[in-house]
Amino acid sequence: MFERLKALFTHTTVYGVGDVATSLLSLLLLPVFTRYLTPVDYGVIALLVTAEAGMKVLFRWGVDKAFIRLYYDCADAEARQRLASSIFLFLVAANGALLAVGLLAAPRIAAELLGTAAHTGILRLVIANTFVIGFFFIPLSLLRIEGRSARYARVTFSRAFLTILCRLLLVALLEMGVLGFVLADIVVTTIYTVLLGRLCAPLIRPTFSRAALREALRFGLPMLPNTCAHQVIALNDRYILSRYATVGDIGVYAIGATLGVAVKYFLRAFHTAWAPFVYEMMDKPDARATYRAVTTYAFLVIVLLAAGLAATADDLIRLMTVADFHAAARVVPWIALGAVLQGVYQLTSVGLSIKKRTRYYPLATGLTLIASVGANLVLIPRFGFMGAAYANAFAYGILASAGMAFSQWHYPIRYEWLRLLKVAAAGLASCWLASIVPVGEPGAVASLLARGALVVVCYPVALLAQGFFRRTEIARLVETVRVIGQHPSRLRRSTRNAP
Repeated sequence: MFERLKALFTHTTVYGVGDVATSLLSLLLLPVFTRYLTPVDYGVIALLVTAEAGMKVLFRWGVDKAFIRLYYDCADAEARQRLASSIFLFLVAANGALLAVGLLAAPRIAAELLGTAAHTGILRLVIANTFVIGFFFIPLSLLRIEGRSARYARVTFSRAFLTILCRLLLVALLEMGVLGFVLADIVVTTIYTVLLGRLCAPLIRPTFSRAALREALRFGLPMLPNTCAHQVIALNDRYILSRYATVGDIGVYAIGATLGVAVKYFLRAFHTAWAPFVYEMMDKPDARATYRAVTTYAFLVIVLLAAGLAATADDLIRLMTVADFHAAARVVPWIALGAVLQGVYQLTSVGLSIKKRTRYYPLATGLTLIASVGANLVLIPRFGFMGAAYANAFAYGILASAGMAFSQWHYPIRYEWLRLLKVAAAGLASCWLASIVPVGEPGAVASLLARGALVVVCYPVALLAQGFFRRTEIARLVETVRVIGQHPSRLRRSTRNAP
C-alpha cells in the first residue's frame, strides 16, 4: 500500500509544481498589476471571472468527470475512441447553441452583472474563450489517466506562465486595463488549442454512439447542478457584495480571497492525481484502508498550508499591494479555512463516484448553496466583505459534512478521527503562536519569513507532542521525501497505469 501512496503523492507534487511556480510569479507581479488596475478594475475582473466560472460548468455538462470514470471501463482502443468521439460531437452541438445564445444575450448579462453595458464586447470575448477551453479536458484527462504527470505539469505551467506574461504585456506595458486582461486569455487559448488538439487527435473519429453518450450523461448530468452549485457557492459572495457594498470593496475582497484560496493549489494538484488513483484502486482488497491513510496524510498537508497562509497573510498583503488593499489580509484566514473544509469534502466523498451514486452530489451541494446564500445575505449587510469571508467558511463546513455523510452511507470508510483532530489542533496552535510573536515590522520580508518558519517548526512539534506519528511512519516519511526529491521520470515506469 505504501508504494501506491508514494506514487500518488509524487504525482501530486509534480502536478503542483506548475501551480506553485505560477502562483509565486503572480504574487511577485501583484504590486505591478495593482498599480495599473484600480480596485474598481479588480471588481470588474472578479465579476467577469464569476461569469466565466459559471459558463465553464455549463459548457462541460459534467461529462469531463464521466470521461475519466468511464475510460477505465473501456475494453479496447475502439471503445475509447467511441466514448471520446461521442462526447466531443455532443459538446460541439450543445455548446454551439449555448455560445450563440450567450453572444446574443451579452448586453443584458453585462448590464445585470456589471451594472453597465459598456463591457459587452469584453464579455463576448470571455464567452467565446470559455467555449473553446470547454474541450481542453479531453487531452488533459488523457495525460492524467496515462500517468504522464510530468507532461501534464509542463502543459499547465507553460499555459499559466504564458497567460501571466501576456497580461503583463497588455496590462502593464500597453495599459489596456481590463480588456488587456481578457485578451491575454484569448491569445493563450488560441495557441493551446493547436497544441492540445494534437494530443487527443487519435481519439476523435467520425463515430457516434448513443449508448456511450447516454452512459456519460447518466454519470455526468447529476454533476452539472453539483458543479454549478460549487461555482455559486464560491462566487455568490461577489454578487451579493455588489448589492450591499462598493465595487472597490469587491476588489479588496477579491485580493484577499485570491490569496486565501492558495491552499487550493495543493487541492487542485492532489485532485488531479486523486481521481485516477481512486478508480484504479477501487477493486483492490485494501482500497478502503488506502483511502483512509491518504485522507489522514492529505489533511495533514492541507492544514499545514492553511496555518502558514493565515499566519503570514498580513505580511504578504502589505508586501505585495498598496495601502488601498491592506484590509484584504483579514479575509485570508477564513478563506483558507473554507479551502481546508473543501479538501475534507474531496477526500471523504469518494464513495459516491466509486459506486456511481453521483445523484447525491447535487443534494450535498444544494444544501451548501442554501447555507451559503443565506449566510451571505445575513452577514454581508452587517459585516461587509468580512461577512462574505465568514459565510464562505460556514458553507464549506456544511459541504464537508453532507458529502461525507452521503458517501459513508454507500461506501463506509473508518477514518482515523483522533489523528485528524490532532492535526487540526496542531494547525491552530502553530498559526496562533506564529501570529502573536513579535518578529519585526509588519510587511517586511523578515517578518514574513520568520512567521512562516515558526509555523513550519511548531507544526510538527505539536504533532509529536500529541503522539501523532507512529514509529513506522517516521522511517516512511524520510523515504517519501527522498523519492519526491528524485526526478519524476524515475517513477514513471512503476506508476503508469494506462488502461
